[in-house]
Amino acid sequence: MDLFNEIQQLTERLNTNIRTLARNGRAYAEAEHDYKLCLREEALKLRQEKNMPVTLIQQIIYGVPEVAKKRFERDIAETMYNVNLESINSIKLQIRVLENQLQREWGNTK
Repeated sequence: MDLFNEIQQLTERLNTNIRTLARNGRAYAEAEHDYKLCLREEALKLRQEKNMPVTLIQQIIYGVPEVAKKRFERDIAETMYNVNLESINSIKLQIRVLENQLQREWGNTK
């Protein structure tokens, strides 16, 4: 029954991680949204206030502190989402391995 208990524990962890993935996915989407809005606002500022040519804005805008901060926050949110996704995949693999092992043990009891 130890294998069955391990599978149950991993299933609980999987469910918890799926809920966390939903939160991380929302945080990632919000960070992407904030980043894109900030990028747009700063591009407009550069165009209007500094009368900068559009071709130079693309090169300069990523160095604007507020844009860089939003991009950093977006990258962190994306990383957290991807780490959580990999954790889910790892738990699913562990469950499959244990289920196969359980099948072998119970299949040999005939």
